[in-house]
Amino acid sequence: MKIISIYVCSSCGEQQSKWSGKCLSCNAWNALVEDAIEAKEYKKVEAKTIEIKKISLEDAFSKRIETGIQEFDRVLGGGIIHDSLILLSGDPGIGKSTLSLQVALKLASQEKNILYISGEESVAQISSRAKRMMKNEEFNLHQAKFPDVISAIQLESIIATIKRNKPDLVIADSVQTIGSAEVTGMPGSIMQVRQVAEAFMEISKQDRIPTILIGHVNKEGNLAGPKVLEHLVDTVLYLEGERYHDLRMLRALKNRFGSTNEVGIFSMTETGLAEVKNPSEIFLQGRKKGAIGSALSVTMEGVRPFVLEVQALTNSADYSYPKRAASGVDQNRVQLLTAVLNKHARLKLDQQDIYVNIAGGFRVRDPAIDLGIIAAIISSRQEIPLPDHVAYIGEVGLTGEIRPVSHEAKRLKEIEKLGFREAWGNIRGSHSGKLKVRQVDDIKKLSLLRTS
Repeated sequence: MKIISIYVCSSCGEQQSKWSGKCLSCNAWNALVEDAIEAKEYKKVEAKTIEIKKISLEDAFSKRIETGIQEFDRVLGGGIIHDSLILLSGDPGIGKSTLSLQVALKLASQEKNILYISGEESVAQISSRAKRMMKNEEFNLHQAKFPDVISAIQLESIIATIKRNKPDLVIADSVQTIGSAEVTGMPGSIMQVRQVAEAFMEISKQDRIPTILIGHVNKEGNLAGPKVLEHLVDTVLYLEGERYHDLRMLRALKNRFGSTNEVGIFSMTETGLAEVKNPSEIFLQGRKKGAIGSALSVTMEGVRPFVLEVQALTNSADYSYPKRAASGVDQNRVQLLTAVLNKHARLKLDQQDIYVNIAGGFRVRDPAIDLGIIAAIISSRQEIPLPDHVAYIGEVGLTGEIRPVSHEAKRLKEIEKLGFREAWGNIRGSHSGKLKVRQVDDIKKLSLLRTS
């Protein structure tokens, strides 16, 4: 057996015989990683004809496996497709294995045959975690059904076990710990990850066994392994959240069987991940009424509106260069909005340190909270508390204009449902007569805050 060295692009999976700074296929810089493979001789393969089938107008994906975890099913598009390959990733300790085991326990309680494969934990460790989860009131300990569990890392043995038992669902934790004897390299290497993913894809499509693969992320937060892994699977789910906060968010980065606009919200508890039916109430828990530097705004995650609290603190700078810090929102965005306030609202912030925080550990990318950030900064700088029943919705431009935002109706409906009486922003669409809308199209008009 002859071993040769090749260089594999971690971005697209392209193989090259020599190292270069840039991949010749996808033009990614510093993406080539050395790997060793077995040099195989050229063999002529006898071609066989493939059965040709007609496209059917019937919905082949109408029947799904509903796990009973509504937030999980929502993100998938209504449940698990029978021949789908799902990749679940997220930061270490965020709850990937916990969520996967909850799915296994839920489906096992529905008389489904579930096979849980772990390459990282022993059967005793998994059993201990399952026992803790079963304390949840959702489960009946006297009538509990449990999934089958194996602790293995050899791909060929795992595939043989799956073919023999033919489970209704396979969960593999994780794809980076499983290795094939047919491919050189350690488990987790580019060639091994690709081989493992292709083997699970083949069994999910040919035997119609849905599979959930758990994947690690690298230090940059991207999915570890070759980029081709994300192309092979049908669905890519990402579980995110602050490690020291209870809130967890599940979103679909790719979904061949549904929308990528849905998002699932969970809260980490002692018995696992609990579904959060009304996230807005979670974000507003513990909010101090009449607090200076606190404003309420509405953000959209997919198609779901969330009301959250934006906090700002201004303080005299100790040094000639004032500090700008942000948690839960892009710091560059805070610097931009500070400059707009300084220029167009004549709010003297040159010698002020500014800190902005999204309460609850939530990270927001929606520009619709710009007006909320600005209102909170003005409140802190002028030491004026904002009304508790008002929400601030709008994107702020460099010239100081406040622009309309998408999904106005959903945002207004959410704040009205929570008992808010007033909304500020450049709101153009129709709204309920119970909710008062104050039109604000420029930040200069926010001087009205002084008399609120």
